[in-house]
Amino acid sequence: MSNKVFDTIIIGAGPAGLTAALYAARARFSTLVIEKMGSGGQAATTDWLENYPGFPDGINGFELATKMDEQARKAGASFVSENATGVLAPEGAGRLFTVTGTENEYLATTVIIATGADHKLLGVPGETQFRGKGVSYCATCDGPFFKDKHVIVAGGGDSAVQEAIYLTRFASRVTVVHRRDKLRAAAVLQQRAFSNPKISFQWNSAIAAVSGTDMVKSVTIKNTADSATSELAADGVFVFVGLVPNSELFRGLIELDEKGYVVTNEFMATSRPGMFACGDVRKKLLRQIVTAAGDGAAAAFSAQEYAENLNHK
Repeated sequence: MSNKVFDTIIIGAGPAGLTAALYAARARFSTLVIEKMGSGGQAATTDWLENYPGFPDGINGFELATKMDEQARKAGASFVSENATGVLAPEGAGRLFTVTGTENEYLATTVIIATGADHKLLGVPGETQFRGKGVSYCATCDGPFFKDKHVIVAGGGDSAVQEAIYLTRFASRVTVVHRRDKLRAAAVLQQRAFSNPKISFQWNSAIAAVSGTDMVKSVTIKNTADSATSELAADGVFVFVGLVPNSELFRGLIELDEKGYVVTNEFMATSRPGMFACGDVRKKLLRQIVTAAGDGAAAAFSAQEYAENLNHK
């Protein structure tokens, strides 16, 4: 058990958590960030961001995440590399939260949840078997391994189309498999994808299975209209079909919606006093880096107000 009592503990160090850390530390809040995978979250694996304010020519996601991390540390936030495994809420207002990590326990007046979300799995035969052997959830991480290969991208939203465009730097051909007859991605991304000669589309289709030997060799495609199946040769499968919030740690402790997202009010407060949530783990309309940063700032400010109100009671 660490003897130090922090004003706030932030679980997660993506853009939301890092912004919360920056704002909390600048407010002279003693701030601890617990992060299991290093800073940046999904932003750190995004090749190029064109819609983050202040960078008219765009910026590399890893570079932006690194700058956010550096700024939070410079402001005075402390970091530990651990996996948070439990949160014990205080009985009664004003008592301390206990956050258990893989190595230590930490005490805090407030807790800010910034655990983000992971990519949703297809849930089809062969997906788990070939993960890391042709099945990937990060084009920036694994794209260079598919030089002059044919890869499939599953999905039709911003992430799927953006990653498909990125993969054309390496792959000879990219096939986007989408269960509908039109994309959900932003118009500018659609235009770029449609005009890229390396990208083709398989509409009203879903991946039903992934096959191969040591590596991926093909996928089974199922037509969502008539259920007809066909086999499509491919060297890799990149999956971008949605997100799953990393909220299981807090189930039973705070209110979650039917999909597992943390329910908050406009001030980022959860159903439990002293606990706040920000970023992709929160139930919200838009999950973007800019909205995660805004959430983080609001969560830090709300945590500060909560703690100050306790001190004045």
